[in-house]
Amino acid sequence: MSPRRYTDTDRTIALAGLFQATELVRRLAYQGRADEDDFATCIESLFVENPADTVAVFGDITRLRTGLQTLLEQLGAPGTPGQPQRQLDSMKYAMGILLLERKLQKRPEMLKEVFDGIDRARQQAEHFSPTHENVIASLAHTYSETISTLAPKIMVNGEHTHIANPAIANRIRALLLAAIRAAVLWRQCGGSRWQLFLKRGRLLQEAKRLLVRAEAV
Repeated sequence: MSPRRYTDTDRTIALAGLFQATELVRRLAYQGRADEDDFATCIESLFVENPADTVAVFGDITRLRTGLQTLLEQLGAPGTPGQPQRQLDSMKYAMGILLLERKLQKRPEMLKEVFDGIDRARQQAEHFSPTHENVIASLAHTYSETISTLAPKIMVNGEHTHIANPAIANRIRALLLAAIRAAVLWRQCGGSRWQLFLKRGRLLQEAKRLLVRAEAV
């Protein structure tokens, strides 16, 4: 994205993208399935070049409903009446991804490998579709050969029958790569780990506003 002054809205959108990817990882691992439109939003974000603004990375705000809802569940105060039960795995994966993204930025040779891998998958997507199994397998391979080698590894919890399924495992790895992309966006927008705590209230307020807007469309 071109240089500009980023706002809490930008940071909230990036964070919603991160939580959408990690929530889909959780659902695939435990249920073996996830919403296809939500999945496509995450994968397609990897192929967006030179977006006009932050939300353009994901298409539009309506495609981030799941991410915004998960963000509110994860950062919202526990015990709030009517609030869904927190899914702690989503938060654990998100925090791990933020840490790995910082480590990745210190490894320029690995960062290039990631970009090259995404470019290869982008070319495949032009012949098939962004969520075609060949594209997903290519993205999964890139994640396995690069980010997965960094410590601490993201250890995905779930049902063994789902995690051991090669197609589902590829989807999970591709989503973790998309989560890294969202973490990069979060950092580009001025986000940092401490802001998740010190600016939690403002991020929650913005997430509620954006979710209302997304659901009104």
